[in-house]
Amino acid sequence: MNDNQLLELAASLAEAAGREILAVRAGGFTVDRKADETPVTIADTRAERVIVEGLRRAVPEIPVVAEEEVAAGRQTDPGRRFWLVDPLDGTREFAEGRDEFAVCIGLVVDGRPHLGAVGAPAQGAVYGGIVGKGAWRQNGAGRHPIAARTPPAEGITVYASRHYADDPQLAAYLARYKVAKLTNIGSALKFCRLAEGAADFYPRLGRTMEWDTAAPQAVLEAAGGRVVTMADETPLRYGKKGFENPHFLCFGRAAG
Repeated sequence: MNDNQLLELAASLAEAAGREILAVRAGGFTVDRKADETPVTIADTRAERVIVEGLRRAVPEIPVVAEEEVAAGRQTDPGRRFWLVDPLDGTREFAEGRDEFAVCIGLVVDGRPHLGAVGAPAQGAVYGGIVGKGAWRQNGAGRHPIAARTPPAEGITVYASRHYADDPQLAAYLARYKVAKLTNIGSALKFCRLAEGAADFYPRLGRTMEWDTAAPQAVLEAAGGRVVTMADETPLRYGKKGFENPHFLCFGRAAG
C-alpha cells in the first residue's frame, strides 16, 4: 500500500472503532482500572480489537503497538515502520459522559510520525493527514482540507488538558504569551483543533504515551503545525524505551 492507501485504511478503521465505542456507550458499561490505575472499559478493548485485526490483516508486514495489548503484557517490537494505536483516547471523558474522546491510529517511520487518522466518534468526524502532503477533516458534509493558522494579532487561543487545568506550571508557562482565550478539554482533539485553525497552542505538562500522540501529531504537522519537546524544542520522536513521552509543546503555523 502507498501512503494514501495506508491513510484510508487507518481512517476507515478509526470510523469502525468509533461505531463500537458509541454502541458500548448506548448499551451501558462499567469502568475498571489497569495496573497503572488508568481507567479502561470494554469500549477500549472492543475498539482495539477492530483496529489491530484490521491493520494486521491488511498490512501484516507493519508491526502494531497498541495500548491495551501493551497493558496486557503483549508488546510487539517496533521496526523502522510501525503503527501506534490508542483505541479510545480520553477514556476518563468517555466514562464521565463527555464527548471529548478520540480514536488514534498513527504510522511512525524512522522515529517520526508519518501519517495518522484521529476519529472523533461523538462529533461524527475523522481527521487525517500525511506529513508533507496535507491534512483533512471528514464528516457528514464531506471531506475538506484543513490547515493550521497564523496566530491573530489579538493573542493566541490555547487548548490545554482538562485534567491539568489547575496546574500552577501551566499558568506560569502561559505567562510568557499574549493569551486571548484558554479552553480545557480532554483527548487528542486538542491537536485537531490546532490543525484545523481553531487554536494556536497546546502545552502538555502531564504524562502521555506514544500511542496518545503519534496520530494527532501527524495530523497537526500535515496541517502545517509542529510538535516539539519542552526541554529543548526538538521534534517529538517515537520508538522510545517504554513508549513514554516527555513534556511537549504543540504549535499552529508560526505560533512559536
